[in-house]
Order: sequence, then structure tokens, then C-alpha cells
Amino acid sequence: MAQRNTFNVDEKLETPFNLKHLLRTGKYIRRHKGKMIFVLVTSVVCIVIALMGPLIIKAALELIEKASKGEVAKPEAIKNLVIYAVLLLGTIVANIGLSSFRSVTMARVGQTIIYEIRRDLFAHLQELSFDYFDNRPAGKILIRVVHYINSVSDALSNGIINLVLECLNIIIILIFMLFVSPSLTLVALAGLPFFALAIFFIMPKQRKGWQSISNANSNMSAYVSESIDGAKITQVFTREKENMGIYKKLNKHYRRVWMKTMYPTHSLGAIIENISAIVVGGIYVVAVFVLNPAASFPVVVTMGNYAARFWQPILNISSIYNTFINAVAYLERIFEAIDEPITVADKDDAYVLPDITGAVEFKDVTFSYTDDTPNILEHVNFSVTAGQSIALVGPTGAGKTTVINILARFYNLDSGEVLLDEHNINDVTGRSLRSKMGIMLQDSFIFSGTIADNVRYGKLDATDEEIEAACKAVYCHDYIMSLPNGYQTEVGEKGSELSTGQRQLICFARTLISDPKILILDEATSSIDAKTESLLQKAIASVLKNRTSFIVAHRLSTIMDCDRIMYIANKGIAESGTHSELMELGGEYAKLYRHLSEM
Repeated sequence: MAQRNTFNVDEKLETPFNLKHLLRTGKYIRRHKGKMIFVLVTSVVCIVIALMGPLIIKAALELIEKASKGEVAKPEAIKNLVIYAVLLLGTIVANIGLSSFRSVTMARVGQTIIYEIRRDLFAHLQELSFDYFDNRPAGKILIRVVHYINSVSDALSNGIINLVLECLNIIIILIFMLFVSPSLTLVALAGLPFFALAIFFIMPKQRKGWQSISNANSNMSAYVSESIDGAKITQVFTREKENMGIYKKLNKHYRRVWMKTMYPTHSLGAIIENISAIVVGGIYVVAVFVLNPAASFPVVVTMGNYAARFWQPILNISSIYNTFINAVAYLERIFEAIDEPITVADKDDAYVLPDITGAVEFKDVTFSYTDDTPNILEHVNFSVTAGQSIALVGPTGAGKTTVINILARFYNLDSGEVLLDEHNINDVTGRSLRSKMGIMLQDSFIFSGTIADNVRYGKLDATDEEIEAACKAVYCHDYIMSLPNGYQTEVGEKGSELSTGQRQLICFARTLISDPKILILDEATSSIDAKTESLLQKAIASVLKNRTSFIVAHRLSTIMDCDRIMYIANKGIAESGTHSELMELGGEYAKLYRHLSEM
């Protein structure tokens, strides 16, 4: 699982492709079946009108032949030829008009289908658990939402309609051909076995090739995304040339697999064109040397025209087939993401967590992040009464943040229970659970937009007064007001216009604004200067009153006044007590405190 989290490792599909992947797109197509049926009927009319052209030409040729033999008077012949010309022009104009109408309508339907698939995929991504994002680069997720869905747009709209139309086109042309000359129709069909043979050998190579392109594209996008996020670090460590070398290698690999795939992809069209040319030539040969004089000149010309038209939709189908092969490779990735199970999901009978006082209990909790990694916590037991402040300290990787992640139910437990006011957190809805919590994670993530937008993220209906009150509580109001646009200042993507400490203070305000029953702070003051921290300590002491809180901090000044300090080590709680009790104990916490005091 962890291996996926690299840009240079191809993603392996969990299941091989089968027809169900393509058929399941039917639920999106069925929503627009009315328009698609109307377009289909219009297109059939368009096909029939277009196929009337060769019959009109045949009639004109026969008229010319009769006029040359004196069987029809020249004035009458000219009059009828003009009528035939007008009819032929009418079929061309009608064909162009109906085709344009169909193209516009299907473009609208196609984009609506793509909108719906992208909406469903994005909505599912919002619900996926942390472990999904832990194990995949952001670039490999992003490319599915944008590029892959765009790539299947034509296949899911025009592709399906065109496939039906071209099949109907073949049937209708075949009927016209049988009407004109059944014997020459057999000659036109003689190339079908060779076409089937070509499909049989080329299809597996095409699908494998487009899967390779999909992997190469995904890997390259993942590396570009990672490089953009780490651009500053790249320049700090002068890694520009090395990174360019990695990207050049990925780029060359993409070009190589693309070119390798193009050989079988484009060979099919060339094969069909050659078969078509040979068949048309065969019709003329059979007509001249076998059926002559049974096959008249107008019949031969008309059949040659129809034979070329017969193989044109087959050529079009091969192009549509290529589009489908391409789309299939992307649909596999899209539906794999949509099918990704939500590992931390609400039970069918989950209920909304009612108002709570904030009492917390861990009962025999064991947890590991993946099945193939060691346990982080084993058989952990503790209880916290409502309103208590709990500090979590210990060495890096011991499980401090894990305790927070478990409490907020970001991951599933291996075993044990976590209770809030006697409510098992697995029995309530995740939305209602987290609505009772104010959670500030280690990553002080700021969204693009204004400062006010970012603070309001914690409470969407917050008033301007509430936003200002939250910022005043964490001592960032004065700084914000010193900016030209105050709370309406644009902060840039990921808060690029703010310092690390300023981002952390805004995140703190965002956490406080919802007035949570349980407050969780994971390194809330790690990037704040000493002066601001001293002020913030007063604010923290104030907001912790009558509120259950869990605080992870390396600065012991932040947690010395907590009601209880739990030292996390060796997969559990090694020590627990107040600051004075733990100092008197003289254990690991006391060693840590003395070590930090000497620094």
C-alpha cells in the first residue's frame, strides 16, 4: 500500500477491465435518453437522405444513357437532370443541417455527462478516509478528476451515439446494395473476415498500450505536483538539475509508450482503407470480367460508391473503437477511485450525536495504520471527565497525534472502543461527531481566498463580529487590521502571503470559532514567536475553561498547567499525572522537562 505513494511506481488496477466498467456509464447516459433518442432518430433520417445521393446519381446516369440512345428527348432529359441536381443539392443541405444540429446537441449532452461523473468522483473523494490520501500522491488523484474524465468525454457522448449510427449506417447501406446488385454485394462483404482478424490481433495491444500511457501520464503528473509543492526546497538545496533529470526521464518514458501504442492504434485505419480499396477494385473486376454485360455501367458506378460508403462507417467504427480503448484505460482508473471503499463510514443505523458534556474514555484501544505495519497503540485505557485539559507528550512517532486521529475517528480502530459521554464514536455519524470538536492539526493548511473566508471555514454562518472575536482571542486581529484590506486580504494558495506563524494563528481562530465541546490542538503554537506565545497562553487558558481539551505540544510551557499530562511511549501511556506529580515521579517526563529546560 505504501508503495503507491511515489511518483515512479505504476498503479496496479485492483481488478481487470470487464464490460461492466463501460456498461455502468449507462446510468449517466440514461438520464439524457430523451435527447439521445431524438438525436438518433434525426441521424438515421440524415443517413437515409445521404444514401439517396448515389441513387439520384444512378438515375441521372441512366437518364443520360437513354438520352444518348435517343430513348428520351433532350429537353425532357435536361429538365429531369435539373430536378435530379436540385434533389442532390437538397440531400447535401439537409445532411449538413441535421449533422450540425446533432453535433451541437450531443456536445451539450456529453459535457453534462462529464459534469455528472466529475461531480460524483469529487463528492466521493470528499468522503474518503485519511488512509486513501496517505497512500497516494496528490497528482495521481488530481489527474483522475480532471484529465481522465475529460478524455472519456467524447466516448461517452458522441462515441456511443456514433457507434450505434455507424452500425445502422452499415445495415442501411447493405440494404441499398442488395437492392442494386446482390452479387456485387457479396464482393463488398468479402473483406470482413480480414477486418475481424485484424481486430483480434490489434485489440489486446491497444488496451495494454493505453494502460501504459495512463500510468506514465499519472506518474508524470504526480512528480510535477510534488515539484511545484517543493519548489522552494528545490532551490534551497540547488536540486534543479537533478529534478530536471528525473522529469526528463519520466517525459521520455511517456513519449516512448505513446509512440509504441500509436503503431497498433493507427495501423487499424490503414488496414481498413486498404481492404476498402481492394474491395472496390474487386467490384469493378467482377463486374467487367464475370458479370459483363449483366452489370450495367450505372449499376457498377453505384455499387462502387456504396462499397466505399460501406467501408467508411467500418473505418469510423475503428476510430470509435480507438476512442473506446483510450476511454477504457481511463474509465478503469476513474471507477477504481469511485469504487474505493470509504473505510471510515457511518453505519446504516448511525445516529446523530446529541449534545455532550465532553467526557472521553478509551477502552482497550489497539491501532495500526495499515495491516502490514506494527501497532502504534496497544490496549490503551484512560478516561477524561468533562472540562479536563489533557496534554500529550512523548518522543516523535510514539502515537500522540494518533490518539487525536482516533478520537476524531479519522481512522478505524483495530480493536477496543472510544466513548464520548457513553456514546461509542463508531455508532454515531462522523459529521455530528466532528461538529462537537474543534480540531487543529499539525498542518496549518490555509485555503486560497480571504482571511475571513479561512476563519469562517470553521463555522460557515459566522458573522463578521464572530470572526473578529475569534481572531482577537488568538491575538492576530491587530496584524490583520494592519493589512490594506484587513479581513478581506487575499492570502494566496496555501496561505503563501502569510508567515508560518500567521497561518497557525488563523487556523487557531478557525478552530475556536465553532465553540466546540472538545478542543484538540496539535502543536498549535509550534511556529509562533515567544512574545505572541505568551499572549496566546492566556487565550488558551481562557478557552480551555469548562471545555474538554487534548493538547499535543513540544513546548512544555504550553502544557504545564493542564489537568493531566500523559506521556506516550512504548505503544501506550507510560506515565500520567499533573506536572508536579510527574516531576516528583522522576520518570521519562521529568527527564524530558529537565532536558528541555537546559536547552
